[in-house]
Amino acid sequence: MDVNAAVAAAAAIAGLCTGVIAMLAFRWSEREQKRPTRTSLRPDGNAALPPGVDTVLSVLSSSAVVLDESDSVVKASSAAYALGLVRGGRLAVEPMLHMARDTRRDGEIRQVELDLPRRGTGRGEALAVSARVAPLGSRLVLLLVEDLTEARRIEAVRRDFVANVSHELKTPVGALSLLSEAVMDASDDPEAVQRFAGRMEIEATRLTNLVQELIDLSRVQNDDPLEDAEPVRVEELVAEAVDRCRQQAGSKQITMASGGTADLFVWGNRSQLAAALGNLVENAVNYSPARTRVGIAARKLAVPGGDLIEIAVTDQGLGISEKDRERVFERFYRVDPARSRATGGTGLGLAIVKHVAASHGGEVTVWSSEGQGSTFTLRLPESGVVRSRTTGGSLVVNGAVDHDGPYETDSFDTFPAPEALP
Repeated sequence: MDVNAAVAAAAAIAGLCTGVIAMLAFRWSEREQKRPTRTSLRPDGNAALPPGVDTVLSVLSSSAVVLDESDSVVKASSAAYALGLVRGGRLAVEPMLHMARDTRRDGEIRQVELDLPRRGTGRGEALAVSARVAPLGSRLVLLLVEDLTEARRIEAVRRDFVANVSHELKTPVGALSLLSEAVMDASDDPEAVQRFAGRMEIEATRLTNLVQELIDLSRVQNDDPLEDAEPVRVEELVAEAVDRCRQQAGSKQITMASGGTADLFVWGNRSQLAAALGNLVENAVNYSPARTRVGIAARKLAVPGGDLIEIAVTDQGLGISEKDRERVFERFYRVDPARSRATGGTGLGLAIVKHVAASHGGEVTVWSSEGQGSTFTLRLPESGVVRSRTTGGSLVVNGAVDHDGPYETDSFDTFPAPEALP
């Protein structure tokens, strides 16, 4: 009898423990279900939200957070978690939390712009956001956050560009104004008039070059060069660039030499490619001392995804320091502003080269050593033609026959032109 009683007592205790464990598991499951997730409402939150609000918030581009009367997160979009607005089921940004409490108290809509620390970086970078808080029903508060970081960056670039353009235009315009007054005051001195007129011509040329390069930069940034793309002979591009700088090179007794350009073709807009290579050669001539050498060499590189044509322009100038090499492709940046003004440079030539290379699916790089000179290398996709033996001596490119030869006993079979890299 005692044994039976002991067994019954043990069974009762085991049943009681099982019930307690089941109740605790049920409560824990309820608590986990109530915890907000990154992608959806908690199960009991749908009833708290006004009808249709959940659907509307899911299609908004802004980061959305819905808070209840205890400041707990009822709903938070994945973008809100990505920005670091919500952590552990709570709103982690104190200024936004204060705004939400004030709006819950008086029902007024509030908006503010804030700079938030960027998650995952220790470099002090900040996210610029615009936060708007509004009441949602009688108990909830809706917070919408818009990321303004990229818009702020673009606005800063635009502001700097306008300031630089204004400064660059102001210099030759001001010089022309002063020189015109000097000409009027020296009207009875023919030598002075001639001297001032020569200075006016120089400033007018500088102003014309600046305006033209601004037009060229705008064009290469806005146009799609591959809309009018065609196979372009590298040899012709090099010859055009050399002819463009022949006078400046001759006045400084600079020797220009080219090699390796025969039978190489690139795919792109001829005028833009000519302008880019011409800028590189012109820079090499302008920044080279007298009686030195400028070389232009080309070759084909076999790389995964399609062959590239590499065109290198080398000078024997003063070179570029390491800190300046990182910025030479920025608009209006000059390594030596005084020397740039003496040579008529505008600071836009290399920026144009960079945009042309990028829009054609290529790149431009620079090697330089102070006191030894510089080498600018332009890499562009090959036009996609391959040589085969024939007796015609004509060039067949993309279905068109070029009879400008002769090309010895060679012709070309057509292959698809490469697409620009994104």
